[in-house]
Amino acid sequence: MPDLSYLAAVRESYDTVASDYVERVKSPAELDPLSRGMLGVFTEVVRTAGLGPVADVGCGPGRVTAYLAERQLPVFGMDLSPAMVGLARSAYPNLRFSVGSMTSLPIADNSLGGVLAYYSTHHTPPTLLPVVFGEFHRTLAPGGSLMLAGHAGADLHLRPTQAYGGHPVSYESYLLPPDRIAELLKQAGLVLTARLVEEPVEGTERLFATFLAHKPERP
Repeated sequence: MPDLSYLAAVRESYDTVASDYVERVKSPAELDPLSRGMLGVFTEVVRTAGLGPVADVGCGPGRVTAYLAERQLPVFGMDLSPAMVGLARSAYPNLRFSVGSMTSLPIADNSLGGVLAYYSTHHTPPTLLPVVFGEFHRTLAPGGSLMLAGHAGADLHLRPTQAYGGHPVSYESYLLPPDRIAELLKQAGLVLTARLVEEPVEGTERLFATFLAHKPERP
């Protein structure tokens, strides 16, 4: 059995910062044009395929979930943090949100038209990314699409002690090279269709990478 003890630190940390997180993190409408553009591409691809709902895994306070719903996608959100899910339910009572882990999604095989993992996988230890990506593959319908966006870097392992207004946190972050993330997606059985890597801001080593992939159609 894989060691999933890191999940407790992630859950407790985001429960702690939830209220300040909402105040400090941009809404989708405030994102840069490239980020909004990639969300738009994902939306159009999933809507055109019409294969099933979208799971926004690691949805946080639900803003991106709502953004997709406003664009006529059937979508629901899931997050490890009960506090985040509570904020999402309060803000968007017409949408469905639940507590759950992307390491073991409570979702049937081959049932999703899309999976969105938006800045939600970087706390996963690299050795467990195959478990997470395997869950994405399992739950996607053949032809279904994945959008994975998040932090990347040159094998950076970060251990912050405070975040989002100075609250104590105990999670860790792993910033992998984009090529390695792409290879792990391929090893999970997903076919890459596009990737976007934004250059780091001057003085930092953090990259922002977005991957679009799909589950192959059955023969």
